[in-house]
Amino acid sequence: MGTNSGIEWTDHTFNPWVGCTKISPACDYCYAEGWAKRAGHPDLWAGKRRRTSEKNWNLPLRWNREAQGSGKRARVFCASLADVFDNQLPADWRIDLWNLIDATPWLDWLLLTKRPQNISGMLPPSWLEAPWPNVWLGATVCNQAEADRNVPHLTAIPAALRFLSIEPLLGPLTFRWARWVDQDATLRKFGRLGHLEGLRGIHWAIVGGESGPHARPMDLASARTLRDEFQEAGTAFFFKQWGEHDASGIRVGKKCAGRLLDGRVWQHMPAPRSLTTLR
Repeated sequence: MGTNSGIEWTDHTFNPWVGCTKISPACDYCYAEGWAKRAGHPDLWAGKRRRTSEKNWNLPLRWNREAQGSGKRARVFCASLADVFDNQLPADWRIDLWNLIDATPWLDWLLLTKRPQNISGMLPPSWLEAPWPNVWLGATVCNQAEADRNVPHLTAIPAALRFLSIEPLLGPLTFRWARWVDQDATLRKFGRLGHLEGLRGIHWAIVGGESGPHARPMDLASARTLRDEFQEAGTAFFFKQWGEHDASGIRVGKKCAGRLLDGRVWQHMPAPRSLTTLR
C-alpha cells in the first residue's frame, strides 16, 4: 500500500485507505477496481472503504526522516487506490491524514482527486490562514467537459502548487478558450474567456494514455495541442506514456508504445518558485 513508487513523477505512493466510486469516463476501466476484484474485495468499489494498517501509516514518517537526513525533499502520491476528497469517507480518517501530513514537512504530498468540488469543505482549518507549503493539489480530467467543470474548482483553492492529471486523455481538450461554469455548480455558462485563461494558476500537467485490456487510444493531435498550450502558458509538461496504443493509434502494448512524443521524452517538473508563489 505504501512503497517507493514505479510512477515516474513521484518518489513514493501511499494509500491511507482503499476504495472509491466511479464518477468519470476515466473510471470506466479503473485499474484499482480491477486490483480490488482480483484481491477478492469488489465491495471496495461498491460503497465500502477500508483503512490501511498502522504499519503502512508509519511509512511516511520514515520517508520524512530519510528526506531530512539527505537534505532532499521527497514527493508522495496520495492516494492511488482511493480519493482523499471522497465524500463517502469517514471524516476522522481524513483528519488523521492531515495530522500525518503536518508531521512530515520534508515530504511534498500530491493529493490528486476526481472530486475537486469537495476540496474547499475538507481542508484543515489552518488552511484558511495560509495553504500548507508541502501539499500540492491536483485534479484529474480526461476530456473537455471535465476540464470545463473541474479546473475552476481547483484554481479557486489557494495552494502551494496546483496540477492536472490528464490520464487517460480520452478526447480533444484545449485550454486556449476556457469555458468556465458557476462555482455553485449550476452549470450556467459564463462563456469563453481569453487566451489560455484556463491554465491560470496551474503549475504542472501530466498527460498520458490508457493501459489495460480495454484501453482506448489517445489522439496524437490532442497530445500535441496540450503540449504546445502548456509550454506557451509556462506550465510544466510531463508526458507519462502512450498506453497500449502508439501515436498512430495501433495497439502495440504499453512497452512498445513507450513515452516519446515527437521523438523525445517530456518530463518537466514544476519550478521551485511555484511552491511559494500563489496566483
